[in-house]
Amino acid sequence: MTALEKGKNVSSDFWLQAAITYGYTILWIFLSTLVIMVNKYVLAYAGFPFPVALTLTHMGFCSAIAFVLIKTGFVAPVNMDLRTYCRNVLPIAALFSGTLWLGNAAYLYLSVAFIQMLKAQMPVTVFFVGVLLGTEKYTLLYALNMVVVAVGIATASYGELNFNVVGVVFQISSIFTESFRLCLIQLLLQASGIKLNPVTTLYYVAPACFAFLFVPFAFLELPRIMHPDPNSNELVGFPVTWLLISAVSAFALNMSVFLLIGRSSALTMNVAGVIKDWLLILLSVLLYQTPVGSLQIFGYGIAFAGVCWYNYQKLQGAQSSPKQPAPSDPENKPLLSDTADGRKP
Repeated sequence: MTALEKGKNVSSDFWLQAAITYGYTILWIFLSTLVIMVNKYVLAYAGFPFPVALTLTHMGFCSAIAFVLIKTGFVAPVNMDLRTYCRNVLPIAALFSGTLWLGNAAYLYLSVAFIQMLKAQMPVTVFFVGVLLGTEKYTLLYALNMVVVAVGIATASYGELNFNVVGVVFQISSIFTESFRLCLIQLLLQASGIKLNPVTTLYYVAPACFAFLFVPFAFLELPRIMHPDPNSNELVGFPVTWLLISAVSAFALNMSVFLLIGRSSALTMNVAGVIKDWLLILLSVLLYQTPVGSLQIFGYGIAFAGVCWYNYQKLQGAQSSPKQPAPSDPENKPLLSDTADGRKP
């Protein structure tokens, strides 16, 4: 083989690998966007205002698929004793249940666009929770960066035309539970050397989430489903097709995260997340006729710039410290991507 032929083969292989990576990136953006838009439709427009029940369908479906994949030998299981499971996995499952329940409940009161803007608060919360739990080191530069993000979120909230206090409380609470979950993953799983891929994560975490969520479902939503209030204007339906689409999309989203983080850099993940966030805001305006004011966009722009700068600082810090895992490493990613948003800091 001549040098020219070798060069052509290398070039061809490079473009093939690049095409696969960008294909996975597009798939992740599509699935993440699909899950959020479908969840909003199911909860707010399809006559199924039951966020816990919606989350239960996700966890039940994911548990069943993960169980089949592991028991049939398609995915190798991870040995874990009961003590390790109760001490290291159950707290994370409990927090994840709260994240999903509260995050999905917010769609009953807030627009997709505004929720995406509020999610820019995530790095701020993760930073301060991390400082509290010892997984993050406090620096004045990071703290000032968080102030910029918080000011941007406050401005966007002030400019929100359909502001709802209940919805904001749900979403902020979801952000807090997710922040504690991410920090506990570092403290309970990564520090203990427990490594789970998306399928084994679903196998261990999803059934526990189902059990945790069944309690509020039984007391808060099941009575309303079984015995609707005849004096209420609430129309209860069972959009089976949409619920199935939502559950399948949620499972596929977890798989796409696994595919993407194995082939992309942290920069690619962050750029993909930015594209997804702005795409969701645009789709919210186009499909759900969400009003978005100029002050709101201005505030989100400030928060967006602060988040980008924070991510840049974290990337620089990771590159200058070889002992720390790079942000693109699978073990540095949150286990179980949120079914409302696949990208977390």
